[in-house]
Amino acid sequence: MRRYPGFKLLIVDDHEHNLFTLRSLIQAHMDVEILEAISGRQALEIATHEPGIDLIVLDVQMPELDGFQTASMLKVRKKTRDIPVIFLTAAYKTADFQQKGYEVGAADYLLKPIEDNQLINKISTYFRLIEKEREMNRVLEQKVAERTAELHQAKQHLENIIDYMGEALLVLDRDGLIQSTNPAAQRMLDYSATALVGMSIGDVFEEEGDEEAGAFMGTWLEALVRVGVLSQIEARFITKEGRRLPILLSRTAVKDEQGEISDIICIAKDMSGYVKTAGRSGEAIVAD
Repeated sequence: MRRYPGFKLLIVDDHEHNLFTLRSLIQAHMDVEILEAISGRQALEIATHEPGIDLIVLDVQMPELDGFQTASMLKVRKKTRDIPVIFLTAAYKTADFQQKGYEVGAADYLLKPIEDNQLINKISTYFRLIEKEREMNRVLEQKVAERTAELHQAKQHLENIIDYMGEALLVLDRDGLIQSTNPAAQRMLDYSATALVGMSIGDVFEEEGDEEAGAFMGTWLEALVRVGVLSQIEARFITKEGRRLPILLSRTAVKDEQGEISDIICIAKDMSGYVKTAGRSGEAIVAD
């Protein structure tokens, strides 16, 4: 039989000889740490202040606080409510008392006289359940830790891509206000990341025609609602100093669960040093 070292058991009885008998029996079969209480109040004090109690064997018939009252108080306290309680009694043997024991939170209700092996097997059963629960929690915690590490690694990888990409990235809300930018956008526009947040895209961007520049946000939303993506649009960034920087812009709509646009992702390529040429197949942009 396993001896369950490392487990902690609290036994409660108002008769010293009963505590001695119970302690001797358990020590003969198990290597658990045994704590003792001779009253309900002492049991509450020990259970509240002693960490790591795994199981309580509680006599029912005790003065002042009986076992039922003690168990009820254990179950309403945050530190002790999850500790399983086994009632052990020679007096309260009727089904009504057993039902009352379960109602106040007992895990088991044993009647004296009880065979030694039956009591030890009951205690062993709860220790096995506790051990299994701990192992399941350990495995779950390990999986959560592994998943958290994977998510952190993926997040770091994505952040690195965004930080080191050559194109400017701006994330807008549906009203055209800038929510976030990457370092390339900050370099092109000559603004800090903090300064750009909350600015209107119209403050740093214009399209080719004046009419488009004046009403591009409404046009964007209408088009993005229809097709989701607008690519290869010739436009200009307006830098902090007012300089116009030619760009090739793509915009993508991000939609929420209701299908409404929640964010707009803008990616802009710096077209400085490129020139537009005309050929049989139409216009093309080539490096100068």
